[in-house]
Amino acid sequence: MRNLIKIGCAALVLSMGLASSVAAEPYEDGLAAYKRGDYATALQLWRPLAEQGDADVQTTLGVMYANGEGVPQDYAEAVRWYRRAAEQGFAAGEYNLALMYANGQGLPQDQTAAMTWFRKAADQGHASAQYSLGLMYNKGQGVQRDYTEAMRWFRKAADQGDAPAQYNLGVMYAKGQGVRRDYTEAMQWFRRAADEGDASAQYNLGVMYAKGQGVRRDYIEAMRWYRKAADQGDASAQYNVGLMYANGQGVSKDYVQAHKWFNLAAARFPASGTESREKAVRNRDRVAAKMTAEQLAEAQQLAREWKPATRTP
Repeated sequence: MRNLIKIGCAALVLSMGLASSVAAEPYEDGLAAYKRGDYATALQLWRPLAEQGDADVQTTLGVMYANGEGVPQDYAEAVRWYRRAAEQGFAAGEYNLALMYANGQGLPQDQTAAMTWFRKAADQGHASAQYSLGLMYNKGQGVQRDYTEAMRWFRKAADQGDAPAQYNLGVMYAKGQGVRRDYTEAMQWFRRAADEGDASAQYNLGVMYAKGQGVRRDYIEAMRWYRKAADQGDASAQYNVGLMYANGQGVSKDYVQAHKWFNLAAARFPASGTESREKAVRNRDRVAAKMTAEQLAEAQQLAREWKPATRTP
């Protein structure tokens, strides 16, 4: 099973809650401007509301400064607005402030402070904050590592439909971290995340079907889930799709398709994945030795034309 995804990869999410009735008109006008990409006008309409203490709008201004929407990107200014919202107990402001501490954006990195603000938001039921708390307990960032606590917070987020939390619950059940190893339970959580289009969960479902972990071995199902993840650009899934085509497992043997997927995997493995990339290249070259010049040209053309798909449930 692959490792838990790293903290800090979550994007800052624009919070668009309901504004107070007194400020409804400028808020709605600002929202309309924002949606049409007129960020400068949105900022002009929303800033007075933020100055008056509207925590939702304060958080939104923080997002705009963090993303450079209508203003030069300014993490310090983003932090200032997030803090004003967070100090009012607004969960989205607390969560985004925690992210800034975790990533060291706009202020010195401080995992302990990140933990404090994630917890405040998580205690209000903020699913992304609950997920982030689970990650920090799992990694021992800002707190002593505690798999049981990681499981608890992942489950809270997962029960709200948070796909990354569902995926990480699957990983912990598969590895027996904070809980007795249970492949059947891991399968259930991977499937829930995979059904939301999570590529890592789709890949792990493929692995479990291929190995018969928590389910009867089924190469056809393994291939189906590998392909969903591969279509989104997951290099490990692309490599496994190549193997399945090369060996005729769950699909008819097809060297053209095998070469294409090995080629794509070799190109997409990160710089840190030297060994994986080399394996993809070796397998691609072994397949190439069995192909005609026409087949090789076709495979290379297919690889050049490939584009990643959006999330595919």
